[in-house]
Amino acid sequence: MHAVRKHILAILKESGGGTVADLAEQLRMAPVSVRHHLDILQGDNLIRVGRTERTGSVGRPQQIYELTEEADEFFPDNFALLAAGMVRQLKQLLPPEQVEVVFRSLAKEMTAGVDVVELAQLPLAERLDRVTVFLNDHGYLARWEAAPTSDPGSDVGEFVLYKHNCPYAGISSEHRELCMMDQILIDRLVGAPCDRTASVANNDLCCAYRIRQPAVLAPIDWPAVETTVPPARHRQSIALVAPSNRA
Repeated sequence: MHAVRKHILAILKESGGGTVADLAEQLRMAPVSVRHHLDILQGDNLIRVGRTERTGSVGRPQQIYELTEEADEFFPDNFALLAAGMVRQLKQLLPPEQVEVVFRSLAKEMTAGVDVVELAQLPLAERLDRVTVFLNDHGYLARWEAAPTSDPGSDVGEFVLYKHNCPYAGISSEHRELCMMDQILIDRLVGAPCDRTASVANNDLCCAYRIRQPAVLAPIDWPAVETTVPPARHRQSIALVAPSNRA
């Protein structure tokens, strides 16, 4: 992105909004030049006119430009650091079986808005179309293709589902529970156990899942898992000590 447009985004981020005159003054540029960059940013859906204001009793109201949600991507965040820290703390405070319960529950929660029973009624190819749309809406950059059968004597169809983007890149290699969560997510959506043959966490170019056409597609669910608080011996004691008031 052009340096001037980056500067405009930074100014609007700091100020919450600004007019052409405000930006021209801070950038030390002619208003016509500022408008050129604003038009480009507006065309890229990074800024919008939030409101108009009249500065005096005469003259046209001035447009106040502000950032859109899409502009947030141009500013650093600590989401990955936060997520890694939370997973690390979770694994330190809970025994492995309880950590697994948490990630299984997260996978199920992610599909809360999906009618897996309806999906189960679709042919597998059509179902994979729907699964791919769901995954792409969640940032996985997914696609699928038919694959040669691994058993030449079988007439059972086989497919490969690819995920070219890992939303957890940078932390999944340290916390494989995230890969397990994705595996559960894929199995639940597809309605059949899927064999993961490649993984970004293993430095492969993408994650890949081989899927065999089952005799009957059915929504996959998991048996109830005990989710009670683990015994005290499994948990770390956390003490909050108030500062002493003694002299």
